[in-house]
Amino acid sequence: MTVSTDRTLAEDTNLSWLVGNARLIDLSGQLLGAHIAHAGLIMFWAGAITISEITHFVPSVPMYEQGLILLPHLATLGWGVGAGGEVVNTYPYFVIGILHLVASAVLGAGGLFHVFRGSAILYNAGGQGAKFHYEWNDPKQLGIILGHHLIILGLGAFLLVLKAIVFGGIYDTNVENVRLISNPNLNPATIFGYLVGFKHGSWTPLGMASVDNLEDVIGGHIWVGLILIAGGAWHILVQPFAWVRRILPIQNGEEILSYSLLGLALMAWISAVFVGYNTIVFPTEFYGTERLGLANIQFFLGVLAFLGYVWHSWRSSHQVNY
Repeated sequence: MTVSTDRTLAEDTNLSWLVGNARLIDLSGQLLGAHIAHAGLIMFWAGAITISEITHFVPSVPMYEQGLILLPHLATLGWGVGAGGEVVNTYPYFVIGILHLVASAVLGAGGLFHVFRGSAILYNAGGQGAKFHYEWNDPKQLGIILGHHLIILGLGAFLLVLKAIVFGGIYDTNVENVRLISNPNLNPATIFGYLVGFKHGSWTPLGMASVDNLEDVIGGHIWVGLILIAGGAWHILVQPFAWVRRILPIQNGEEILSYSLLGLALMAWISAVFVGYNTIVFPTEFYGTERLGLANIQFFLGVLAFLGYVWHSWRSSHQVNY
């Protein structure tokens, strides 16, 4: 069996510039290459901006007054900072920046390989690569791909947990220093209470952003990591139930893309609340107290993602063909 590569461009709309990588929607190999290349671009941006910020960093001036974007995040993770949030060593920032640049080169090479040398459709490549080919009307294969994504996200959550409880700790604004989180809170009533805004027996509209201690933050990441890994294993082993497919139908790639953008919008809006109001995850030592601008950026990125969800959902409902 050979899968056709005929349908590659959107011919049903005068707004082809909005289609983007959706033009590769039936080319699993090239779409994989585009995804890997995008990851490389993100890595390159992170590495380049980190190195740039190091070269302009003035230790005697607060980070938020210097307009820094990435160094505050690294400092929050406990890299290179001491008592009072003072930066005592910028070498870890340099190493992290270089690692991102190296990773961007590897990912960029992988993306170029899949675009120019690899099979346009993974099924046609045969071997192990064929196992990752997908068809939009094959819920089992889509479940396997989703499952792998969830497991990787879960492992990412545990990387933060390991940094906090084993590898040096993270910065705690409550004690104004870096410390190990040796006793993360795993009480489900407390952790999941944040989801509906319950904190210490009372309700708050801030929801998860009301967390005020790192024990709860790291305990929440442990729960999230476990749920993501368990969910990933579930989706790999079990096909989506019929009632799930009725609620969240998957007939083409536009629908999956729209669901992804809706999730991205939700994360951006949650992040906006954290940036604006939470000083545990975003300590004032690194982000300052006037953070409306940062929160607005997160909010409007969420609006942009939501508009993308509306656009691709509309295209899906009108049964767009490529």
